[in-house]
Amino acid sequence: MLDHIVDDVRTARETDPAARSTAEVLLYAGLHAVWLYRIAHWLWNRELHFTARLLSQVTRFLTAVEIHPAADLGRRVFIDHGMGVVVGETAEIGDDVNMYHGVTLGGDDPRPVKRHPTVEDDATLGANSTVVGDIVVGEGATVGAGAVVVEDVPAGATVVGNPAHRVDEAAEASAERGAPTDADEGAMDRPTDATVEDDAATRPCCDATAP
Repeated sequence: MLDHIVDDVRTARETDPAARSTAEVLLYAGLHAVWLYRIAHWLWNRELHFTARLLSQVTRFLTAVEIHPAADLGRRVFIDHGMGVVVGETAEIGDDVNMYHGVTLGGDDPRPVKRHPTVEDDATLGANSTVVGDIVVGEGATVGAGAVVVEDVPAGATVVGNPAHRVDEAAEASAERGAPTDADEGAMDRPTDATVEDDAATRPCCDATAP
């Protein structure tokens, strides 16, 4: 547990430019929520379900972050600001994931099955983003603020909007195909010096028909 705390504090200081000292970081509600979750998760895995749920509800009251004790969180998960974060029972979160306030990892199935998202290592979930269902947010992916994600997000992708859509895909596809950019297209539309000279050579003189 101590190793987790040291890692979490170091991650918060590296991730949050507003963190000026370790003493400040130790006040962060997002860190408190993760630490108390780890205790609740330990209790849950030992079949102390009621006690684990009781602790998770106390944590929710103290930090405004609700993490189900059955959820699976990796190392160095950083919840910045924390307010309003909800992580469902079957959610899985990898290492070095950064989450901002208002993030929801929600379920979409009333049955007791895997119904919450899997967030892989190094992903970033923007403020007030909602990720719903048994889907995967790939490694290193970014979910923009306010996005509503209901389908898998490929590794390294950036998605925004409601419903969420990729904003990096078109640029990557154009680069792979060697398609011209807007600047290139504008350059092709502009006449070159050679074009001007050719036009002058083929244009009839103003007095070509004079007697």
